[in-house]
Amino acid sequence: MHIETVDQSQYPQLLTIWEASVRATHDFLAEADLLELKPLILEQYFAAVDLRAAKGSDGELQGFCGVSDGNIEMLFIAPEARGQGVGARLTTYAIEHQGATKVDVNEQNVQALGFYEHVGFAVVSRSPVDGQGKPYPLLHMELAGR
Repeated sequence: MHIETVDQSQYPQLLTIWEASVRATHDFLAEADLLELKPLILEQYFAAVDLRAAKGSDGELQGFCGVSDGNIEMLFIAPEARGQGVGARLTTYAIEHQGATKVDVNEQNVQALGFYEHVGFAVVSRSPVDGQGKPYPLLHMELAGR
C-alpha cells in the first residue's frame, strides 16, 4: 500500500468510497441527509481539503483522508479494505506529513471514536449538532499531549 496525492479526476472514485463507507459505518445517518451531502462532498468538500489516497499493490484506491488547518476533515475506507491498516496508515500520514492534530467524530459512530482513541486522540469537547446544524452530535478530539 502506498499513499499519494489525489487529483480531481479521482473525485468520482473517492465519492464511491465515501458513500460505501458511510453506508457501512454511519447507520444513524438518515438517507435524506446522505443524499444531501453527496453532491456537497463532490462539488465542494473534496476541493477544500488536502486529499491523500491509499492505493493497494493492485493500484485500487482503498481509502482517503482530507486535512485542513490541522484537522482531519474526512477519513473514509472502502468497506472491503477495512481492518487492514488503511485508516491507521492514512491517519499516521496526516499527522506526520499534513500537520493533523484534531478530528471531529460523530458521537454515534462508536467505531470511529474507538479508532481515533486507539491512534492517540482524546475527546476534548462536544457539540450537540454537526457542521450542517443537523442533530448528529460531534465529539471534538485532539492528539493527546499536543
